[in-house]
Amino acid sequence: MATTHTKAAARLMMAPAVIALMIWMIVPLAMTLYFSTLHYTLYNPLSQPFVGFENYSYFLTDPTFLAALGNTLMLVIGVLVITVGGGILVALLLDQAFYGVNIVRLLVIAPFFVMPTVAALVWKNMMMNPVYGVIGQFLQAIGLPPIDWMTDHALLSIIIIVAWQWLPFATLILLTALQSLSMDQKEAAEMDGAGALSIFWYITLPHLGRAITVVILIQTIFLLSIFAEILVTTQGGPGTQSTNITYLVAQQATSYGDIGAASAGGIVAVVIANIVAIFLVRLIGKNLDA
Repeated sequence: MATTHTKAAARLMMAPAVIALMIWMIVPLAMTLYFSTLHYTLYNPLSQPFVGFENYSYFLTDPTFLAALGNTLMLVIGVLVITVGGGILVALLLDQAFYGVNIVRLLVIAPFFVMPTVAALVWKNMMMNPVYGVIGQFLQAIGLPPIDWMTDHALLSIIIIVAWQWLPFATLILLTALQSLSMDQKEAAEMDGAGALSIFWYITLPHLGRAITVVILIQTIFLLSIFAEILVTTQGGPGTQSTNITYLVAQQATSYGDIGAASAGGIVAVVIANIVAIFLVRLIGKNLDA
């Protein structure tokens, strides 16, 4: 009986927070659904006729949508490849004992705390500028022509900037997992004559499996909504070369003033994100169970 009263009291105490959280989540989503069924533009805000699924049809049949969807997938995959692969390598290096290792670890993690807009501006103006950027100056010093990153390789530039921001996160998670690896296994393998590559492939990498899946899941959720880096660097261009779904939705609202189409695009983005999340959760769940 006491246990029943305790559970009821716990639920009662949690109820206000849960209700507030549900309202905070549901009300904006409901308003977005509502506006997605209206022909609502900022140029004539007093006229809001009901159009049903017309905004969804307009957004999904827009040629820019397919380009934005492809760019979104390439952005996510490109950043994941760099951060997971680079994170494993950096974690292996930081797992070694050397002088000043704690300072190096702090410096490696530091980029994760830089605001996206600041990171994008630094890379655009100080690193990738073809005239006075560090990369351009280095290429000229070795006799190669500078690269106009934001024009010739817009999407690749965004991938590099975002990967630079998320590499510390992957490194931190993988380094934590690496430090939990039992040294007895590695020592036993070395005594049996296994080389460094074999130890990494058959012992270290399987041990990092769960950490890698966690990194992929968390990063994918955030990478689907990349916006600031695109806004302050390429603004989706040239053309639609670096436009992703999030930027396309914002463009519908800010540049075209079409709140109805932007709301429909927002719902489409939510559906895509949930499909990806469900797929990853199931895939990762199987990996964790194994």
